[in-house]
Amino acid sequence: MELALLYSGGKDSTLAALVLERFYDVTLVTGSFGVTDDWQHAREAADRTPFAFERVDLDREVALDAVEQMIADGYPRNGIQKVHEHALEVVADLDVDAVADGSRRDDRVPTVSRAQAQSLEDRHDVHYLSPLSGFGRGAIDDMVAASLDVESGPSETLEKSDYESELRELLRTEFEDASVSDVFPEHTQTRVRDVR
Repeated sequence: MELALLYSGGKDSTLAALVLERFYDVTLVTGSFGVTDDWQHAREAADRTPFAFERVDLDREVALDAVEQMIADGYPRNGIQKVHEHALEVVADLDVDAVADGSRRDDRVPTVSRAQAQSLEDRHDVHYLSPLSGFGRGAIDDMVAASLDVESGPSETLEKSDYESELRELLRTEFEDASVSDVFPEHTQTRVRDVR
């Protein structure tokens, strides 16, 4: 069975792929709005895994709407949720049996409700999987320590491919009155260097 997993090159999405590989032929899929070429960082991380990699185009208008939402809210949660839902829709249109992401039990965003998952499955005739949704941060950290070599750093400087890097760039270029630091709190992200 073919599965497309939304992939950022970070520890969570890589760990999700490792959990699912016993049951599916996993392809790591990175979405890009065409704002930057940061998706290449996900390709580099994917090259260190046993999985195939694919890049898909996401709708730039969705990114612009998300950034406007973030500016209005003063925080990124609803905008990132909007982008994640769009990315799942795009990936569900691929010729696959299942789609997945690396969302965890403790994540505040993105999340996929039971109703959203069922709707995605019904409309696209796919299975939606969130293999890390039952694990807390401590368990994830233990599994990562046992299976991945990762580097961590501030979200603003770590070269990684996720929605945030392109949304930050749109904030800088399209919404000059808005400050990236006013919308995105500083936090730590990870990038996979190798699979053990």
